[in-house]
Amino acid sequence: MIAVIVVIRSLVDSLSAPPPKGRPTPPLGSGRVRERFPRRAMSERLQPGDTAPAFTLPDADGNEVSLADHLGRKVIVYFYPAALTPGCTKQACDFTDNLELLAGAGYDVIGVSPDKPEKLAKFREKEDLKVTLVGDPEKKVLEAYGAFGEKKLYGKTVTGVIRSTVVVDEEGKVERALYNVKATGHVAKIIRDLGVEA
Repeated sequence: MIAVIVVIRSLVDSLSAPPPKGRPTPPLGSGRVRERFPRRAMSERLQPGDTAPAFTLPDADGNEVSLADHLGRKVIVYFYPAALTPGCTKQACDFTDNLELLAGAGYDVIGVSPDKPEKLAKFREKEDLKVTLVGDPEKKVLEAYGAFGEKKLYGKTVTGVIRSTVVVDEEGKVERALYNVKATGHVAKIIRDLGVEA
């Protein structure tokens, strides 16, 4: 019994003792680790009626492509994680296969990924893609469109590109904003939802 009291008393004394001299102890929750490694702010998702963020990005040939170049036409801007991967290839091929149909209904299509132009050029050549592909290695446009942040991947929470599609109207306003879309069947669903007929 006496031994237990001695142990408890020494614990109480150690907890109430002043911190050692030198660097002051930060208040609980101040988190020096957080200061050294700041948490990346989550990008906000766009809503219908928002002004679509302007962008100018390099395409597969290194030429600049701007959203402003498409003013007066509707634009489907789709965001995908990486060129030359199975799901992203399926999606890009589906858009390419339906490009003529979408163009006839007044829609241009731009695919955005964090890839560099060289990789986009390989992707385009390997899959014979006709869709415009642009690279955003700094992820600024991805973040501006709410297409970069936390997502579930094989049951784990990771930070990365969120597969998304934003439809921009002729005046540069967001008509639709779809997040966490599936690669397979997404293009067919968009065509149906937009009322585009073959």
